[in-house]
Amino acid sequence: MSRQDVIRQLAAARPIIAPSMLKCDFGNLAGEIAQLETAGAQILHWDVMDGHFVPNLSYGALVIERLRPRTGLIFDAHLMMSQPARYLDDFLRAGCDVVTVHAEAVDEPASVLQRIRERGAVAGLAINPGTPLSAVEGVLRECDLLLVMSVEPGFGGQKFIPASLEKLREARQLLPESSILAVDGGIGLETIGPAAAAGAGFFVVGSAVFESDDYGRSLRDLGQRAGGSV
Repeated sequence: MSRQDVIRQLAAARPIIAPSMLKCDFGNLAGEIAQLETAGAQILHWDVMDGHFVPNLSYGALVIERLRPRTGLIFDAHLMMSQPARYLDDFLRAGCDVVTVHAEAVDEPASVLQRIRERGAVAGLAINPGTPLSAVEGVLRECDLLLVMSVEPGFGGQKFIPASLEKLREARQLLPESSILAVDGGIGLETIGPAAAAGAGFFVVGSAVFESDDYGRSLRDLGQRAGGSV
C-alpha cells in the first residue's frame, strides 16, 4: 500500500482505534492478530522500546517482519528508541506503513520525517507529556501524523494525564487540516470522548481492548464514544 493509500484509508476510518500490541498475548501473536482483524480493527500499533529511551524492552523489526505476511492490516510502528534513524530502514523493510519517531530522540526531526516519506510510509512525530508544542511547531507541516503522549512512554496501563487535552486542542489548531492528530496513553471508554472533543482522531488503545473478552464490542464501543463507529 502506498503512503497516499494509507492516508486515504485512515481518513476514511476516523475515528481510528489502533490496538496497542504491547498489551496482547505475546505467546499467541498470530492468533491475536487474527482475532483483531475479525473484530474489525484496521490498524495495529507496534510499540518498539529499546530499554534506553524508555525504561522497558519490547520487540524489534524482525518480529514485525515475520508477522507482516499474516495480515493486510495497516502496521503502525511507534519507535520509542534512541537514534531511531539508525534503524529506520529495518522497520520500513519489515512492512510498516506508518513510522513514528520521538521528537526527543532526534536532532533534526524534519530530515527523518522526510526520509520516511521518501520511502513511501506515513511519517509520524511523537511528543512526550513534558515536551511543549513550541518545540516541534517548526516541523509540524513535515509530518503526516502527530502523536501526543498522554502518559510517560515506556509502560502500558497508565492513567491518562488530563493536561494532555489542552495540548491536543492546541495541536489541532496548529496542524494542517489533513494531518492526523493521534493520542496514546490511558485511552479507554472514559477518556476517549474528551480526547476526541479536543481534536484527536486516532486513538492508541491497549488495556481497553485486550482486557476485554470481546474485541469487536470493545472496538465498537470505543469508536462510538469517540463520535463514530468502527
